[in-house]
Amino acid sequence: MNIIKKKKMKYKNLLLTATMALFAVSTVTAQEDTRDQLKSYSYVEAQGGVQLTSTDADMTKLITPTVAVSFGHYFTPVVGARLHVNAWQAKSGFSDLDQFYKWKYITPSADLLINLTNLMSQTPKHPLNIILLGGIGLNYAWDNDELKDLNLSAARTPLAWKDDKLSHNIRAGLRLETDVTKPLGLSFEVNANSIDDRFNSKTNDADDWQFTAMLGISYRFGKRYQKPAPVLIPIVQEVVEDNSADLAEATPVIVEEKKPEPKAVVKTENLHEEIFYVICKSDPTEGGQAQLQRVADFMKKYKDAKVQIVGYADRGTGNPQINVMYAERRAAECKDALVNKYGCDAARIDIDSKGDTVQPFAENDKNRCVIIDSKAQYTVYE
Repeated sequence: MNIIKKKKMKYKNLLLTATMALFAVSTVTAQEDTRDQLKSYSYVEAQGGVQLTSTDADMTKLITPTVAVSFGHYFTPVVGARLHVNAWQAKSGFSDLDQFYKWKYITPSADLLINLTNLMSQTPKHPLNIILLGGIGLNYAWDNDELKDLNLSAARTPLAWKDDKLSHNIRAGLRLETDVTKPLGLSFEVNANSIDDRFNSKTNDADDWQFTAMLGISYRFGKRYQKPAPVLIPIVQEVVEDNSADLAEATPVIVEEKKPEPKAVVKTENLHEEIFYVICKSDPTEGGQAQLQRVADFMKKYKDAKVQIVGYADRGTGNPQINVMYAERRAAECKDALVNKYGCDAARIDIDSKGDTVQPFAENDKNRCVIIDSKAQYTVYE
């Protein structure tokens, strides 16, 4: 009976060990993304291009310039909204008379933005983004005096605006935009606008259509990041078979061993913290405050340890003079927080600034940072 129990125990332990080892291997081989993920950001944009108002006249003769400005915010990497205003000049005419007239307009709209590229991908960093847009707004038109100068019969005279120059606008379009994780971006946008029948001063019992194509340049700011959840790797421990019953049956042999004298061993503990900053900022983020707390705890634990704080700025934005200022300010504010907020000894803290002459990271935005290093030695007896 004892032999059967031992075999069952042995098979059970082997099965448990194999199961845990398989789970550990599958966890380690899973892809792990430790990079910070862009959560949200705001932007401003200026655009310029052409517009076309559909009519029965020669369409090639109706192309006129248009400009636009907008302010937008992405609440997630996929969903955003913007306030958009485009304006300038529109044109219409009569194909049978080969006569044309112009007027001015302005169209403010509120648009919803859907980043289709980020919707299909796990990371917001792409060379090119495809963005779907749709929105509603108003249109105001004025200065159609050229229409009055045309020699038209009473039957051909279009409906005048009179006092009612305001109409609705319903918009749908598509944008191509460069990498949204960069501070500056380029875009190409086309959209179609459904506007009230009064827009071109002619009536045909159907909404007028205005089509625009614009190139734009945008500046992104106020970026917020989130760190991915850590991947937990289980520790596989060897299961030792319990042979206490067999050991109890054996005659114990007691061997006295002389314990060696403990020896003094000097060990070293290193501190390394990297604090990252938003563009044009020098105060640490909430995550940076937690890192400063770890530095303060290290200095309190090791009374003789000295700390080196070095400030950096990214070369991709600003200029060398401004970047030197931000790098110095970031290092100085870290020291000030350690001394005044966490009670550290200022004499044990040295600061330095590299401006943008040294770039410790390959990714441009990470070079807006402060790097803190320290080393402490202590003795243990083993």
